[in-house]
Amino acid sequence: MSTHHTGALPANPETATLEGKNKVLGFWLFLGAEVVLFGCLFATYIALRNSVPDGPTAEEIFKLTTVGWSTFILLTSSLTSVFAIIAMHKQKLGQLLFWLLITVLFGLSFLGLEIYEFVEYVHEGHKFTTSAFSTSFYTLVGFHGAHVAFGICWITLLILQGLKKGLTVVTAPKFYVAALYWHFIDLVWVFIFTVVYLMGKVGH
Repeated sequence: MSTHHTGALPANPETATLEGKNKVLGFWLFLGAEVVLFGCLFATYIALRNSVPDGPTAEEIFKLTTVGWSTFILLTSSLTSVFAIIAMHKQKLGQLLFWLLITVLFGLSFLGLEIYEFVEYVHEGHKFTTSAFSTSFYTLVGFHGAHVAFGICWITLLILQGLKKGLTVVTAPKFYVAALYWHFIDLVWVFIFTVVYLMGKVGH
């Protein structure tokens, strides 16, 4: 594994250049738009979660054991992405790429559990078009799952780029904003776990 980087890097290589600062700032603006988008999906779900004229209710189908494992895996992946950025600041490319790889593996595990969960729900009659509740559920949770899948692909490509180009003031901002993105989707999941699953199981 290459550990090449172009000379000694500054303490915060992700914002060492104007381009890097612009990437980080632009990404914060992007996350602001994402917050609005997810906020709309949450509002829609909350408005429709009791609309179950036919089909199972949230209390009947949700299994907190599976969702609990999913939550544990995703939150742990957030921690491994923190380790990756710490390694980046220490200019240790090998450790950076290792922790990003672990983050990707945790993300894949999360997606696997979510797919398993959705298949189980469909078998129990909880399909996308079963009710307004099911449609809003799959839209919100599925949209988050798509974000996780995108993050996995993105970080995987960055790992390959890191192997090829090393750690520089050009690649550092990319690693940094990817970690920000991963923290964001982890935070969104905490809200999903609370609003969708916990509120669904304890009643309305």
